[in-house]
Amino acid sequence: MQSATYPKAARLHRPSEFTNVLKGRRVSRGALFTLNHAQPTPPLPEPAARLGMIVAKRFAVRATTRNTIKRVIRESFRHYRLQLPAADYLVRLHGKIEPCSLTILRQRVRQEVDGHFARAVAGPAVRNTQP
Repeated sequence: MQSATYPKAARLHRPSEFTNVLKGRRVSRGALFTLNHAQPTPPLPEPAARLGMIVAKRFAVRATTRNTIKRVIRESFRHYRLQLPAADYLVRLHGKIEPCSLTILRQRVRQEVDGHFARAVAGPAVRNTQP
């Protein structure tokens, strides 16, 4: 079994890659995050799932909050990466983060993002449900 890592090849780097995914299909939308996915524009030598994140300062004002959110998203992606279909995925924060402890924030983010990736693994048969 391969380890759950997050190599450079599993990341979106260029603005054009982010734009391509934003134009792609929305997999799911929750209370805080939206998950989009699209096929990579230039076909990659090794097809694999790649991740990009948009965590805007206007929704998460404190740097520690933004960094915690990104860390938890990467952790969740590492867990699901080998199960996800080969595509580019973009997790975007679309709601304001209410002040809370970082422990509670980690739990909320992990629960929601795990749900988004689980829907992406399950495929298009699973419908989008917002809590």
